[in-house]
Amino acid sequence: MAVHGIDLGTTNSAIARTGTDGRPQVLAGMSGQVTTPSVVLFASPGEHVVGEGARREARLDPEHVCTLVKRRMGDAEWRFVAHGKAWSAPAVSALILKSLVADAGFSGGETPTSAVITVPAYFGDEERRATVLAGTYAGLDVVDVLSEPIAAALAYGFGRLDGGPDLAKQPGTGHETVLVYDLGGGTFDATVIELADRRISVLAVEGDHQLGGADWDERIALHLSRKFCADNPDAEDPLDDSAGAQALVLAAERAKHQLSDSDEADVLVSHDGARSTVTLSRAELESMSAPLLRRTLDLTKACLAEAARRGVAEVDRVLLVGGSSRMPAVARALRDELGLDPRLHDPDLAVARGAALFGEKKELERMVAADLRTRGRLRDGAKLEDAAAPDLDDACRRVADAYGVPLTQVRRAVEIQVDTVVSRGFGVLAVNSAAGRLEPSWLVHRNDRLPIRTSRSYGTIRSDQTEIQLTVVEQQGQAESTRPEDAKVLIVGEISGIPPGFGEGSEVRVTFEMGFDGVLHVTAFHVDAAIPLTLTATTGATLSQAEVAREREQLGRMRRRD
Repeated sequence: MAVHGIDLGTTNSAIARTGTDGRPQVLAGMSGQVTTPSVVLFASPGEHVVGEGARREARLDPEHVCTLVKRRMGDAEWRFVAHGKAWSAPAVSALILKSLVADAGFSGGETPTSAVITVPAYFGDEERRATVLAGTYAGLDVVDVLSEPIAAALAYGFGRLDGGPDLAKQPGTGHETVLVYDLGGGTFDATVIELADRRISVLAVEGDHQLGGADWDERIALHLSRKFCADNPDAEDPLDDSAGAQALVLAAERAKHQLSDSDEADVLVSHDGARSTVTLSRAELESMSAPLLRRTLDLTKACLAEAARRGVAEVDRVLLVGGSSRMPAVARALRDELGLDPRLHDPDLAVARGAALFGEKKELERMVAADLRTRGRLRDGAKLEDAAAPDLDDACRRVADAYGVPLTQVRRAVEIQVDTVVSRGFGVLAVNSAAGRLEPSWLVHRNDRLPIRTSRSYGTIRSDQTEIQLTVVEQQGQAESTRPEDAKVLIVGEISGIPPGFGEGSEVRVTFEMGFDGVLHVTAFHVDAAIPLTLTATTGATLSQAEVAREREQLGRMRRRD
């Protein structure tokens, strides 16, 4: 059973799998399209529509249409209410995932049961956990969550790292440094990645998961509204009506797409019995959206500066990923302001293709490791690289023969390594005795290389302290701050049951662990008491068991309408 790759996008989503030749194939749905709009219409209490059908009906029933849900991932308080039922962001996302799974079964004849799901590189712990939860709700085994720029780099580097003719960008080195500029419908990431010696290494990442093409659409919609109101002073502002606003945003999106190829676009705005044709030029669009583009450039500069601090001062190639990177102003600004020479790289589908490649890698690695362990050639818990080279070669050959996969494909999956970094800093709130106040104490720093396991010791604040409150925080913004209000509270847990008799300053060791999926695990124990302490903690993305049961039951009662 193949591990599928899913690009769960803000505005559009896609699903892919590798073919018998090891090349990634994006699967078209029942509509014949390879991308599905990430839009859900709750048509009735027990019926929903996902994709283009939901977009088409949005004007008729805007109150029951959910869009841009990806921007709500990790927000535990947010709910979309439709027909008296409240839906969390993971639950709405699960409906999109279930639609993709159904389409994949229709297209490929095999219903996916496991998947790699991509997320923006700048997603934090809560957003990643919420993505895993969405996959679980959809009935998927989420093998991993993969950063979108890494997926794009995998799709780009597929031929190179497989020994293709473009392997040596720099003759004799087989080394290339790539900047991935990923401007999607609702998120932006800038990532510097090294491709060398069958290894993909992330050096630096910056981003904003509240910035994307939808913000350009909003600027255009506001401009169209103003022009319409000026032409029709007695008519209602379309933005004051939910159906009118929905229609205006859709018209704005179409105009944005048209202006990527044309200098002008004529937009018909019809509302409240009045009509107006607004001519929008590319120059006007670029002027009204200049602050948005400036934000992406500033983040890109910061990413390049961090890469330079790590010893990589130049990039060899710039890949434009994400549908919104098609706007001509993007490439022009990167050339004029940063001296870069960008190129579009399969902007709509690269992420899904890369996720499918990573899914194949994970599955083949699993089978090779299982073969080695069964034969006693790899101990439990050991990594594949710990196996003897002859044993690894034999295991790859056996897996290739057993599953009818080319041996080169199995070897590539085992040999290509992916190294990445953490996108945010993480720490705990602790009393700074010198300053006499509570401050974030950072254990993990942005752009630290994954996987991470780090520990730090703290002291109790009084003798015979029987309880300790542990507050884990996540960095907000680009710089670490010592002010608690500048950090996002991620986990709050009560450590209890410490026996009496220990003095002030007794050691409490806190350990942070984070794997390649970027999900944080926190443990703590009281060293002097020589006993482990259990940290009971919840994150904003983790619902109570009752909520989980309710969400699953609610999903089970919903019927998809095509």
